Amino acid sequence: MLERDGRMVVKDYDGQPVWENGVNTSSNAEQAQLLDTGNLIVKGQGDIVLWQSFDSPTDTLLPNQNITAGSRLESSNRLLVPGHYSFHFDDELLLTLFDDQKGVSFIYWPNPFINIWTKQRHSFNTTTIGVLDSWGFFLGSDNLTIKAADWGLRVMRRLTLDYDGNLRLYSLNKPNGRWSVTWMAFPQTCFVRGLCGMNGICVYTPRPACACAPGHEIIDPSDRSKGCKPKFNLSCGGHGQEMYFLKLPSTDFLGYDRKIESVSLPACKRICLSDCTCNGFSYWQGDGSCYPKSSLVGGVANPQLPGSIYLKLPKTLQVSKSSIPHSQPSGPRYGPNCSAKNKYVTVDFLDKRKSSQSGSQYSYFYGFLSAIFCVEVIFVALGCWFILIREHRQLTGVWPAEVGYEMITNHFRRYTYNELRRATREFKDLIGRGASGLVYKGILKDRRAVAVKRLAEINQGEEEFQHELSVIGKIYHMNLVRVWGFCSDGPHRMLVLEYVENGSLDKILFSRDSQILLEWNKRFQIALGVAKGLAYLHHECLEWVIHCDLKPENILLDENLEPKITDFGLAKLLNRGGSNKNVSRIHGTRGYIAPEWVSGLPITAKVDVYSFGVVLLELLKGARVSDWAPNEDEELEMVLRRVIKMLAENLMLEGSEQLWIADFIDSRLNRQFNNLQAKMMVKLAVSCVEKDSRKRPTMENVVQMLVSVDEDSKPAK
Repeated sequence: MLERDGRMVVKDYDGQPVWENGVNTSSNAEQAQLLDTGNLIVKGQGDIVLWQSFDSPTDTLLPNQNITAGSRLESSNRLLVPGHYSFHFDDELLLTLFDDQKGVSFIYWPNPFINIWTKQRHSFNTTTIGVLDSWGFFLGSDNLTIKAADWGLRVMRRLTLDYDGNLRLYSLNKPNGRWSVTWMAFPQTCFVRGLCGMNGICVYTPRPACACAPGHEIIDPSDRSKGCKPKFNLSCGGHGQEMYFLKLPSTDFLGYDRKIESVSLPACKRICLSDCTCNGFSYWQGDGSCYPKSSLVGGVANPQLPGSIYLKLPKTLQVSKSSIPHSQPSGPRYGPNCSAKNKYVTVDFLDKRKSSQSGSQYSYFYGFLSAIFCVEVIFVALGCWFILIREHRQLTGVWPAEVGYEMITNHFRRYTYNELRRATREFKDLIGRGASGLVYKGILKDRRAVAVKRLAEINQGEEEFQHELSVIGKIYHMNLVRVWGFCSDGPHRMLVLEYVENGSLDKILFSRDSQILLEWNKRFQIALGVAKGLAYLHHECLEWVIHCDLKPENILLDENLEPKITDFGLAKLLNRGGSNKNVSRIHGTRGYIAPEWVSGLPITAKVDVYSFGVVLLELLKGARVSDWAPNEDEELEMVLRRVIKMLAENLMLEGSEQLWIADFIDSRLNRQFNNLQAKMMVKLAVSCVEKDSRKRPTMENVVQMLVSVDEDSKPAK
């Protein structure tokens, strides 16, 4: 209900207000409107905005919605019950994640124990604002930068502080309506402080789960974030109480009360014993750092942690070492265990309970039920074991089981040779061949169509395989072919790739018998998509990746003719700002190779820019550059230089003399093209194929120019 004074009220079925915007203005409200941006506004006379929902974010920021010093994100669950995490500006005007529990608020991201230079932030700015733009880029006034893995336009996104305390950037897949994570503050969820509450420890099973520290029990089984309470009384007033320390390997309670450097382990124990407020300490064996703790919060067990926790317990409370929580990131998911209590499902998984005489009359009954249950579990386990043996699912390596990480690396796994042999019907359906091997179409058990690339020759394939595998987990972009998994089974080296329906660009663009004619708009979008994919490889990946063999054969088109770059068999990971001599032995494809390869100069990302310029010319002309020579004796490089010189001179012409553009563009289009876009593509092609690599633009610049002319070419609304 919208009131005249601007108040907007939502009432339940009894007429009781359950929400209102809290606005009371002197201006008369005329209408409420939900904009396409997701912003709900209340307008007054003259289209004056009296109130807008963008000023009061909950747990989510939408594109072009600001977070300021007066606003914050607060976590909430699906029932809209508020959590104890928040995202807002701190006292130094830095955008920060807070954990607010029992009147105590502490920072857990960015790491409060590193200096501001390491954080790469700017404190005490005169302005306090952060905004997520339509490209998937978040920028804060403190220099906080967040980029979506699928950075680009025409993707719906949201930045959400989830109930588990992790800040994640989501992108919407419109065809299936699902949200996927394209950035997150914590790749490992357990490192979110306070996730399992006071005295709780986050473990990987392999999914994150909460356990209680030994000697403690869960407070609320329905909400493990409330933590655990001790089963003993450790008070400062108690004298003569004997204590001992229980070691929890590779475990820590994040957040150090104080640090004592360069002390021995016995000395650290004495320090904690002499302090009645000390509940335990963390000790790092390598540098002798001792961290006495008055509170046990932010517990996490992870094999990567450099130290251990020594828990202070009374000697009257003895716990078995088998009950110590530990992570199994690569092990099987925990299930019913007949030989021991399930530590991470039942509430009392830590300490053995003393059996009471009052319950002895039920012992035989419970024992009989337990025996039946164990027999059933054994049969199920044996059945699963036989199935696994039949399918040869021998997964090796440590695969993180974080929920968010699994969303990013969806279905990436290791396949056996027999699985791929069956999927490809004995490698019968050959769909492509290249320098790095043959490609076959296959159908996995989940009915997913894939392309299986069988790397050529064992020695050569092993090296290429290692290079491709090293970047698999880091590359995901809508204009790059997705890698679903790999096979390293004996002598067999294969990659399992996303199957792209319409094949490679060369088969459609250059073939006069093709059933598909690429109209102008599609050609421009292909150019833009390829530019975005290369820009992601050059500037957005965690490690610098160059393609080294960009050509129409390595650009695939999906069912909507959207481009996807493939074949990273020649790609190399280099250090930013430097060259790698190993790249010089890679041989690209004649006509697309940059001049610096021939002259032996250092190889940089500009070799891809050169190849992209040649692809632009071929998109415009609709023919291979190699076919432009009037006679076979003329060198291909000389032909390309002559064409580029002609185009550069024509770009200087003005007015009616610009008719040369229509003569240059593919005649099959019957002069149906956008003049602004065509001229920009010619201009970019000329600059991209400069002999001097320093004069070529970066792929980021190319994307910006193509997007700019695309926006200018659209009719005004």
